Amino acid sequence: MAPKPSKADYTRRVTEITETAVASRVPTLADERLRILSRRQPVTVLPGTSLAECVRAIQRTGTGDSVFVCDPSGRLTGVLTERDIFARIVVGSVDLREPVERLMTTEPRTLDFDDTIRDAIVLMQTGRYRNVPVVDADGRLVGVVRQSDIIKYLAESFPEELLNLPPRPHQRMKEPEGA
Repeated sequence: MAPKPSKADYTRRVTEITETAVASRVPTLADERLRILSRRQPVTVLPGTSLAECVRAIQRTGTGDSVFVCDPSGRLTGVLTERDIFARIVVGSVDLREPVERLMTTEPRTLDFDDTIRDAIVLMQTGRYRNVPVVDADGRLVGVVRQSDIIKYLAESFPEELLNLPPRPHQRMKEPEGA
């Protein structure tokens, strides 16, 4: 009769199986097109909007968002992030009555729905962006990809693995399967 596996053996085997399963699926998930992500509508303002109104728009979202500046036809003309505003407020060099064009990035990096999740991750990592505008072939803003959208997608792709994690990092369960 074979000896009963120890708890450490069980934990090691489960970890190896889970990590292998996850690692084998991540490349496929990263190559999915952005159109499969769930996302919220971007916060938009027209050119000439005051910085104060942009701050209020950011506050209304409750997410520490960016404001996307679009012309009346919906073409993206710039992006104003909370960092753009608050970094200058701290040093006292911004008048909130000024128009958004004073601080916005005028040629923001963009993606389209045919780009991959991997493309978004690379752009966010290299450019240190939390929000990337998604535009159509005519430069019209059609969405925004946020880090949280990607994290949510990846988490939903591994429900079994995530639901079986202990509630605190580095916690070891006393019994297999939480019994």
